[in-house]
Amino acid sequence: MALKLSLKPGEKFVVNGAVIANGDRRTSLVIQNKVSILRERDILKEEEVDTPVKRIYFPIMLCYLDPQNKDPYLKEFMLRLSELMQVVEDPDAKQKCVQISNEVMKGNYYKALMVCKKLFPYEKERLEYVP
Repeated sequence: MALKLSLKPGEKFVVNGAVIANGDRRTSLVIQNKVSILRERDILKEEEVDTPVKRIYFPIMLCYLDPQNKDPYLKEFMLRLSELMQVVEDPDAKQKCVQISNEVMKGNYYKALMVCKKLFPYEKERLEYVP
């Protein structure tokens, strides 16, 4: 099944670790085979990893982009996820954490990333809460 990617002018994306930037016009690409691809909006830079959920997202992203060297990333992921699971009380957030773990263990890193992104609003709300 092909993946159609519509890109804005100047939008960047990563294909199997290579950063590619679109030119000055809107364009569409059709990816015909299986590759690890992330749009700029889904890429987290190391210096942006400043919250518990981002500390989970980042190693999953690295597993996705560099599956040959996934072992240290998986160890970091498991450590960070277990830390988060110990403090999260919200049932929906816990369920998402379990879903993330299941997808990672199956090697479905992209799916795990998309579920993890759903935790960002929950985390933001909790971090901004002041009793």
